[in-house]
Parts: sequence; C-alpha cells; structure tokens
Amino acid sequence: MDSSPKAQTRSGRRLLPAGRPPFWPVFGDGVRSEAITARVGSALGIAFGLCFVTGLLSHYQYAPWGWLPIPAAPAWGYRLSQGTHVITGLVSIPLLITKLWSVFPKLFEWPPARSVVHALERLSIAVLVSASLVEVGIGLLNILTWYPWRFSFIDVHHWLAWVVIGSLLLHIAVKLPIIRRGLADPVAGRITAPEAGSEPDPETVPAGGITRRGVLIAGGAGAGIVALTTAGQALTPLHPVALLGVRDPQRAPLGVPINRTAAQAGVRQLAVAPTYRLRVTGPTPFELTLDELEALPGVQRSLPIACVEGWSAGARWIGVELMDLVTRAGGNADSRVVLTSLEPDGPYRRSAISGSQLHAALLATHLNGQRLTVDHGYPLRLIAPDRAGVFNTKWLTRIEVGR
Repeated sequence: MDSSPKAQTRSGRRLLPAGRPPFWPVFGDGVRSEAITARVGSALGIAFGLCFVTGLLSHYQYAPWGWLPIPAAPAWGYRLSQGTHVITGLVSIPLLITKLWSVFPKLFEWPPARSVVHALERLSIAVLVSASLVEVGIGLLNILTWYPWRFSFIDVHHWLAWVVIGSLLLHIAVKLPIIRRGLADPVAGRITAPEAGSEPDPETVPAGGITRRGVLIAGGAGAGIVALTTAGQALTPLHPVALLGVRDPQRAPLGVPINRTAAQAGVRQLAVAPTYRLRVTGPTPFELTLDELEALPGVQRSLPIACVEGWSAGARWIGVELMDLVTRAGGNADSRVVLTSLEPDGPYRRSAISGSQLHAALLATHLNGQRLTVDHGYPLRLIAPDRAGVFNTKWLTRIEVGR
C-alpha cells in the first residue's frame, strides 16, 4: 500500500509523486492496511507486555533485593512465570514478522523525513524494530543454549527489554489515533494490487489471492501453533504436541532433563571420589562424609524444577532438610546461606538462599525414587521451591552459614 498520496494514473501508467526518484519503490493497494497492522500490533503488544513482566520476575532470581528474598510459595511460581516468558517470547516472533510485513512500505515513504519531528519519530521506530529483533533473536538462541557472542546474555537481554518496552510505549502514544482508526476499520481486501487506473474492490478476491481476514487468520494460527507446540515442555497435558520443546522431561534420565553434565562441568571424578566431604561453616563448623549424610533423617517432597530455557518438570525428591544443617552450624531462620559446587569455575558454582526458600530447601540425594546420577548432581544437590534451575546448585561440597 503506497503510504504517500495516492499515485495518479494517466494512459495506464502510474505517475510518481513530485520529487520521488524514478528508482524508488512504489507499492499498490493490496492486502496491507491499517486494520491488519492495528490488530497484529495489538496482539504483539500483549505478547511483549507479558514477556516483559515475566522476564522481570525471572531476572529477579539473578539479582534479588536483600530486603526482599525470593518467596518459596507458590512452589510452581517460577515454573509458571518462566514458562509464560518463553512461550510469549516465541509467539512474538511470527507476530513481529507479520507486523513488519504489514508496514514494510512505510520504509519507503517519500520524502523520508518531512520534518525534524517526523525524522525523530522514524528514528524511534528504527530503535524499536532493531531492539525487538535482537531481543527475540538472542532469546531464541538462549533457549537453544547456543551463545555465539562474548557479551553477558543476562545483562544485555535485561536492559534491552527496557529499551524495547520504552520505545514500544512511545510508539503506541504517537500512533494511538491511527491504532484506534485501524481497530475500527473492517477487515477486508485482497493481496494483489489493482490494475493502473482502476479502483480495488474490497469484496473481490482474485483467484489464488488471500483476503486481509485470511492474513490475520494465518498469522494468528502461526502464533497459536508455536504456543501449542512449545507449551508442552512446561504443561504436562500438552506434552504429546510439544514438537518445538527443546527439552522432553518424559524422555530425560530420571524424568528430569539435564542442561549441564558432570563432564561439561569438569566434576565427574571429584563427585565420585571416596574422599568426598561436605563442609559446613558457621559458628560451629563441621564436616560430613557421604555415609554420614545418608544416615541423617530424610524427608520426601514433591517439587518442580524449572529452567530458564522454559522447560520444567515435577519431581519427587528425598534428602536432608537444609535448615537442619544450618541450625547445627549455629545459624537460624534469618541466616543467609551460600552453597558451593565442586565445579572449579562457572557463573553458577555458588548460589545464595535465605528466607522462606531456605526453610523449605532440601539437600537432595534421591530423585524420583532413585539415587541421583552424577549428571543430576550426585552426591548432593540443592532443590528449593520457586527457584530457577541454575540456582538449585549441583555437586555440593560446601555450605557457608552467615548472619
């Protein structure tokens, strides 16, 4: 659709607006319309909004405020929020593609900038589009656990989300009259442009063409299929159709997927060494051998484990209550506890826990009725409710009980 004043025709030839170079692209009146753009844009805005809010909840797992510990209830909180974050992020990809297609001719407006204000508006749109493409792109690669970059994904993804949502709100404010008009317009039209000198018939669909309503149905169906075939990695009832799920809990060892193996972490030999000791520091420090650990009174709890990639699984864990060891080391319910893995390095070899999560945490030795495998964290791992999987530290070797 030509967004400039409608080109006039003479002798069957389309005339270009004054000043437009002859090589500049011209778009006819086809299926693109404000009605489609407004409807797809509204759906995309909802997806971006949900993805942003749930993304903030996820980021809080990485950077909590000291005075507001992560709650332990509901136990499935992170499973819900991160599952929603990943699903809405993936759904936004076909919606974003459809939205960009619907406004593609706007890129070739002539003149490119009618005023300073118009130039600034176009610049803000360029920021919104580029930031959105990068944000969903690196988010998708994170789901696939492929990081072909040197920057910190967590930091860039977090701050870029603020850029996207800020420029989106600005865009909505500027385009609100057009959005309202587009939502009020009926959805009708066709995909092919009319012959020069003729007017389009919105009710006529040429052979092989597609209506504007058909475009909306196709775009909505694409987004729905992405959601349906992804959600099953977090929602058990949809598991049979989780064709795009990157992890399949039902086919994983002991029913829980493994993101990082003992070999990848470089701990396989250390984890099975007969000299293993769990060191607990605090006002009254002590050490425990593996046999002493397994002789302690154990409890069983059903807790989900959820990962940043969007997959999650319910599981039965058997182990020692972390608070029992904290109390023995001289700590109390207000202690801040830091757990350290056998991993020699890595961003998640240490994690802190406090508040209600500390009270509900287990030092797990068994998963779904079987002894932990070395890839699942043998000899000992942390499991706590409403906690990101990367912070349920595996291969525990040290527990520091602070004040």
